[in-house]
Amino acid sequence: MKTFGYTRAGTVADATRAGGRFIAGGTNLLDLMKLQVEAPDHLVDITRLDLGRIEERDDGGLSIGTLVPNSDLAADPRIIDRYEVLSRALLAGASGQLRNKATTGGNLLQRTRCYYFYDTAAGCNKREPGTGCEAIGGFNRIHAILGTSDACIATHPGDMPVAMRLLDAAIVTQQPDGDKRRIPIGDFYRLPGDTPHIEHVLQSGELITHVELPPPPPGRQVYRKVRDRASYAFALVSVAAAVAVEDGTITSAALAFGGLAPMPWRDPAVEAALVGRPATEAVFEDAADALLADARGFGWNDFKIPLARRTLIAVLHEVTQ
Repeated sequence: MKTFGYTRAGTVADATRAGGRFIAGGTNLLDLMKLQVEAPDHLVDITRLDLGRIEERDDGGLSIGTLVPNSDLAADPRIIDRYEVLSRALLAGASGQLRNKATTGGNLLQRTRCYYFYDTAAGCNKREPGTGCEAIGGFNRIHAILGTSDACIATHPGDMPVAMRLLDAAIVTQQPDGDKRRIPIGDFYRLPGDTPHIEHVLQSGELITHVELPPPPPGRQVYRKVRDRASYAFALVSVAAAVAVEDGTITSAALAFGGLAPMPWRDPAVEAALVGRPATEAVFEDAADALLADARGFGWNDFKIPLARRTLIAVLHEVTQ
C-alpha cells in the first residue's frame, strides 16, 4: 500500500472541501488500496459525521443516512415491515462482520469484482483507460450480459443497490460549494460506453449524505439471489420484485436485477409485459423475453441467459402466489 494523507472531517462541509477520497467502513476501498488498484493521495474519514440515522419522511418514506451500517439498516423494524425486499437484499450480501462495517453510501459506490480489474498486470479499461478489456475473450463467467460495450463487460456487484433501484430511491449529496443534489437512482449510475472508468455521476468532492426512500410499492416484495455458494458470494443473477395481484390479474409490477449488467438493471419493458395481464406462465415468459431481448453472452457467461430466465419466472411465481 502506498503512503497517503489522512483527514478526519468534523462536518459535511469540511469533508467536501478536504480534497480526497471519502472513507467510512472501507470494506471495498481498503482492499483496492492494498492491491494498488486504487492509490488515492488523501483519505477523508467521514465516520464522525452525524449521518448515521434512519428518519421518517413526511410522505411516508424514509431518509437513510449515508453512515447507517448495512446490518442496522437490514434489522430496522421499519425496513423489515415496509421494505422487506431491501432487508432481504442486505442480508444476502457479504458476511455479518462486513455488514457491521459497510455503510449505505459506500455500498452504493462499491466497485466491480471483475478478475481483470483486480489484476494490475491485466488490461482493464475500467482501472486504466485505453488498456483494453481482457474479460472479452477471457474467463468471463461472472460478467455482464446486458448494458455492455466493446470497452467493458464488468458487472455491478451490489445487492442493496438492486433493491434501492426497485424502490425508486433518490441519492442526496452535498458538493464542495455547499450546493445539494437529489439524484434518482435510475440516473446515478452510468453504462460503460467508451468510458467504463466513470461509473456514476458524482463530481469531485461530492458526498452522499442520505438516501431517500419513497413510500413502499404495493404488492408482495421478494429478493432472490443465485450464487455459487450460500454465503459470502456475489450474485450470478439476482431479482428484486414488488408485484401486486388482484383477482388473478397483475395490477402493478416493479422489477430490478443484479449480476447481469454494469449497474442495477431495470427495464420498463419487463414491467409493461406484466401489468394488466393474468399471472400465468405464458405472461411470465413474455416478461423474460423482454428482459433478455438484447442479452449477449461472451462465452463462459452464456449460461446467465437461461439462468436469468428461470430465476425471473421462479420469482414471479413466488410473488404472485
